[in-house]
Amino acid sequence: MLFSSVVFLFYFLPVVLILYYSLRFSLILKNTVLLFASLFFYAWGEPWFVLLMLGSILFNYIFALLVDKYRERKRAAYSIITIMLVFNLGLLYVFKYLAFTLRIINENTEAHIAIPNIVLPIGISFFTFHAISYVMDVYRQHGKVQKNFFYVALYISFFPQLVAGPIIRYNTISEQMHFRKETWQKFSVGCCRFITGLGKKVLISNSMAIIADRIFQMGATGDIPASLAWLGAVAYTLQIYFDFSGYSCMAIGLGLMFGFKFEENFNYPYISKTITEFWRRWHISLGSWFRDYVYFPMGGSRVKNKDKMIRNLFVVWMLTGIWHGAEWTFVVWGLINFACIALERVFNLDKTNKFHTLRHVYAMFVVIIGWVIFRSHNLVEAGNYLSNMFGLNANGFWSDYTFMFAKEYVVFFVLGIVFSTPIAKRMNKYMVDGAPFSKALEWTYPLGILLLFILCISYLVKGTYNPFIYFNF
Repeated sequence: MLFSSVVFLFYFLPVVLILYYSLRFSLILKNTVLLFASLFFYAWGEPWFVLLMLGSILFNYIFALLVDKYRERKRAAYSIITIMLVFNLGLLYVFKYLAFTLRIINENTEAHIAIPNIVLPIGISFFTFHAISYVMDVYRQHGKVQKNFFYVALYISFFPQLVAGPIIRYNTISEQMHFRKETWQKFSVGCCRFITGLGKKVLISNSMAIIADRIFQMGATGDIPASLAWLGAVAYTLQIYFDFSGYSCMAIGLGLMFGFKFEENFNYPYISKTITEFWRRWHISLGSWFRDYVYFPMGGSRVKNKDKMIRNLFVVWMLTGIWHGAEWTFVVWGLINFACIALERVFNLDKTNKFHTLRHVYAMFVVIIGWVIFRSHNLVEAGNYLSNMFGLNANGFWSDYTFMFAKEYVVFFVLGIVFSTPIAKRMNKYMVDGAPFSKALEWTYPLGILLLFILCISYLVKGTYNPFIYFNF
């Protein structure tokens, strides 16, 4: 069930809100509503997979209890952690990577192994990472073990962050599950955040998806002019940002509606001047997860020589690439990010204050090239599309399609580029902090949000293209 769907907006969410606020007198009943609503939300697409998620929750609940009990017995604790990792990563491997592994074996040997058609459970990467972080934090004593299965289930299955994050740490939400307080301010801010995210997704991301999908379909296997290839790459660059940041914005807004505060997951990554800075701003919760549970345990940057630092970065970015999908394109995409970040660390590029424009152009060039590889179905398609971008297929430069797409969607391109920067945030701050017309904004801002919501609904009712990239993860 997509947040940007009529079923969610006009049936699921209103019913859950009514039930939730009608039971405000009891925290236990409110949490019960959220847990069953979350299980229903996940079961909507494929009912059997909710049993898989509940099984994962149960086993990790037991792992946390055991590791808390035997923490002082190092060998026993390490054994429990090892079994926990094998279980969680094994589950992820079977559903996400087994078919890919068998395909590689078939391509490089004469084994001819039958490749099963394994359906990927929605959001398995996210709820698996939530479960691992919970057990690891209990072991490290970064949070108290939860002895009530109900609360562990609510933490992992909570529907606003279940399908696509942000990846919330248990120690940041455990207190809120027991002592949060709903307020009118939280609810109203949450509604505004949700509608803003909905606008990002429905108006900008979906519009860019039409262009990107059409051009990538033409340019992956055939020759298209360079201008058209670049237009498709830019469209996808905007699509994936507003798709995922829009979903994160909606998740944060939903959390506020129910009294929860989630951390931000995006911070205008397209204004970055290095790839290192880009990954501090893009999918912040995933970056911090790999930092805290992979990079730091290996020694991070605090190692005796740079060789080990490079090794640590390599491992992190190989895993980051693989996490995103079972295809060589994701591995190559991860290695490109690794190479750039490693070079920036070696030459301290991220710490210099010179050549701002040049560094920004470099960062966005790498990001766009990376997204082309990320978007392609395989390396052959990626290679052909990149060749089109740089005129290596004798494909020429101009195309009437370029002009047609640019003219038809110019408003959405402008909106996408403008709202990729902090301009709106700064204007909002200026208008709130003592602007001469701030009183008028108290009336016009809610009206603007309402009009944005109506516009989004009109697009959804018309049945406009409504894909969601991160359902694949």
